[in-house]
Amino acid sequence: MTNKWNFRTPTEEELKKRDELSATLGLSPVISLLLVQRGVASVEEVKKFFRPSLNDLHDPFLIPDMDKAVKRLNKALGNKEKILIYGDYDVDGTTAVSLVYKYLRPYSSTLDYYIPDRYDEGYGISYKGIDYAHENGVTLIISLDCGIKAIEKIEYAKGKGIDFIICDHHMPDDTLPDAVAVLDAKRTDSIYPYEHLSGCGMGFKFMQAFAQSNGFPFSDLEKLLELTAVSIASDIVPITGENRILAYYGLKQLNSNPSHGLKGIIDICGLNGKEITISDIVFKIGPRINASGRMMNGKEAVDLLLSKDSKDARKKSKSINQYNEERRELDKKITDEANAVIDGFRNMEDRKAIVVYNREWHKGVIGIVASRLTEKYYRPALVLTKSAELITGSARSIPGFDIYRAIENCRDLLENFGGHTYAAGLSLREENLEEFTRCFMEQAAEEIIPEQMTPQIDVDVVLDLKEITPKFMNELKKMNPFGPDNHKPVFCSLGVKDYGTSKLVGKELEHIKLEMIDNNSNMPIHGIAFGMHEHNEHIKEMKPFNICYTIEENTYNGNTTLQLIIKDIKTENI
Repeated sequence: MTNKWNFRTPTEEELKKRDELSATLGLSPVISLLLVQRGVASVEEVKKFFRPSLNDLHDPFLIPDMDKAVKRLNKALGNKEKILIYGDYDVDGTTAVSLVYKYLRPYSSTLDYYIPDRYDEGYGISYKGIDYAHENGVTLIISLDCGIKAIEKIEYAKGKGIDFIICDHHMPDDTLPDAVAVLDAKRTDSIYPYEHLSGCGMGFKFMQAFAQSNGFPFSDLEKLLELTAVSIASDIVPITGENRILAYYGLKQLNSNPSHGLKGIIDICGLNGKEITISDIVFKIGPRINASGRMMNGKEAVDLLLSKDSKDARKKSKSINQYNEERRELDKKITDEANAVIDGFRNMEDRKAIVVYNREWHKGVIGIVASRLTEKYYRPALVLTKSAELITGSARSIPGFDIYRAIENCRDLLENFGGHTYAAGLSLREENLEEFTRCFMEQAAEEIIPEQMTPQIDVDVVLDLKEITPKFMNELKKMNPFGPDNHKPVFCSLGVKDYGTSKLVGKELEHIKLEMIDNNSNMPIHGIAFGMHEHNEHIKEMKPFNICYTIEENTYNGNTTLQLIIKDIKTENI
């Protein structure tokens, strides 16, 4: 599929602010422009952006119901009540449970944690979990990354003498559950300055408020920021504002002194000795934590994250890594089967969305499969399977199409649903499948225009290769951590040529290892173009070509060099 390159043209005002920043701070004009384009336009804003401060975290008591939540928790601890920390089975849920449990553990000897089984109980708060709490004498449940829509289940718990404190970050309905406290920055009555916290981030804010109310040192909580960084990266929330601060200090902790559990995962990922980034969490650490909940039970991920010694952590990390290997095999098998179903669709080019169903598919990987289908066909994708008596599904979207709202508009046909603009989950009865598919596809047909189904690459700045220097890279690194709403900058260089030493690499010679020059530089710069072997003949003929790319440092045998990660190559009309 051919990518469309969108070049961002700076306004006169942006260029003026760029020049002011560059002159005042001595920054590269390119870096100054990137900052301005991200809304970081003054000297003071740049200083805060480059050096986030924990002092700039917002007052947690601005979150609605926070005072009620802290009061109820203090009461439970004072009366030595049994407390259950309850969270979803994905990375965000398991890190949130681990953070709150770790922090409260010194203050309670009657603390327990619970992760629902994806297959037996499904997403969120379950009746089985409430029954477990009741049977074990629990009188307070703290739910993390779930609960915002669990109205009936909260009522059920109240009937058994169990109070709930809900910590969530998903979109609430008009009616909130009747819990002691509902902590969610997306509440319509919220005055909290930042609404994009992860589920673990909301758990952190609860513990921050609890610590403040009791005069406990913030340093004890700061050690747990590694967990918020893992959740922020894995749940793909914006890395702006408060999330940027939490991710920044969480990454520092992860790189300098990770807990035994996360160190076990770092080692098994092959990241030991490497500076860990948001990308490493997204592609290596997060999937392994997720694999526990996908293949078995997410409780094993929490057990690992709570490990108290390295030997135990190594053992648990190996087990979770094995789950990840099994997940990969299953993911590939089901993706191939889904592609085969799509190959049989008539008029695929006219379809604005994809819905595929197979009652035998493994529930734990359908979200990954949906992501792969969206990436391949550049359409919203909904992958469905049978789980117990219901059909369950995972949906992924493309820019400009709010898949959560589209599913919400079919809510009369659903048993349950939840999620975000670009990712959602749902369950429904089999007899409603045909009508739901019609409803969903109809919305996609009405709202999605052909341009949205063409993959887009947004290019931030056009660079000459000679501008890519170690000094430039040092300034670029200060913009870390990168992620949603602070994406890794995408650059473009025009009319580059092979230095004469580029070559095909990989088991099937599917990648190109590039060494390139342009008209303004005779010093070659290295790049890697994954899966772009079809351009090799053009390149080896020493013909010019255009590239768009991100820039990374590549460390090998102790030597660090700059490397371009090629996102696309264009060889036509050069």
